[in-house]
Amino acid sequence: MNGMTRGVIAVCLLLAGCGGSGSSRAADTLTERQRDSMLAGSRIPGARGVGAALRAADSASARIRATDSVAP
Repeated sequence: MNGMTRGVIAVCLLLAGCGGSGSSRAADTLTERQRDSMLAGSRIPGARGVGAALRAADSASARIRATDSVAP
């Protein structure tokens, strides 16, 4: 595993551990996408990997929408 993969895994584990009942009300109002976008813009190690994953997911979604919109 390279450093970026380890960083992304560490961030995911950190976020999973922060999901307890003691989380703030403001965090509860954000969507997963909004939280991931905020994380991607931070200076936390592995945050660039989260941003790259978001861009890859957006690209895949756009390709699927384009394929679905083609008339038979």
